[in-house]
Amino acid sequence: MPSHKENVVDQFTRQALPFSTAAPIRDEAALDLIVGASGAGPDDDVLDVACGPGLVACAFARKSRRVTGIDLTPAMLERAREVAREQGIENVEWRHGDVLPLPFPDASFSIVVSRFAFHHFETPLAVLKEMCRVCRPGGRVVLVDLHASSDPAKARAFHEMEVLRDPSHARALPLDELRALFRDAGLLAPAETFYDMRLELEGYLERAFPAPGDEEKIRRIFEDAVADDALGLGVRRKGDRILFRLPIAILVSALPEN
Repeated sequence: MPSHKENVVDQFTRQALPFSTAAPIRDEAALDLIVGASGAGPDDDVLDVACGPGLVACAFARKSRRVTGIDLTPAMLERAREVAREQGIENVEWRHGDVLPLPFPDASFSIVVSRFAFHHFETPLAVLKEMCRVCRPGGRVVLVDLHASSDPAKARAFHEMEVLRDPSHARALPLDELRALFRDAGLLAPAETFYDMRLELEGYLERAFPAPGDEEKIRRIFEDAVADDALGLGVRRKGDRILFRLPIAILVSALPEN
């Protein structure tokens, strides 16, 4: 059986192009919301953890002095280089590497950000602590991720569906657990910004690579959820399409000054 890291690399090698070109992932308003919430400015050195196709890194690069993106999947980094070239972004560099540990000295960056990656981490608190380690005193740590329903049954149903859809999924945390990560990492309670990513089921399925036969299982799960919102995603039907939303949290906390 492949390891979790092997699942991540396998999935995201195949997802590199469809993920990076999907309109909800490229949404400029959402990217601007993240950069704005971070307080990024022209003196900042930014690290994008699990940077994927570089969309967040490039958004920060337009506001900051220098950005570094790090990711485990070489295909994602190649796509990130293409995205930077397409956007004319030059003040960004890409590193191949893991998050535990991050291959950077203590206090290397003034902003450390990660988008849509924490639900793939098996030990999210350890990753957040690493993000804090490489962030300078007074710098900001920014965690952006979907959050599962506070209803345990709905959160469990969503988790079971997501593991079918994407075997590299670890666990989407409810909002209270995301907040608790900051506390347990020794950070102040984060400032919070929210938005919904509005999605259509078939497009959602196109950006992942379930095992053979699992796509139909996922479609049935969503069909059933139209009646009772069993996934906590506001699933609804519009004509022949299944629509839903992923609730996204942007959590920002400053490291205490020495």
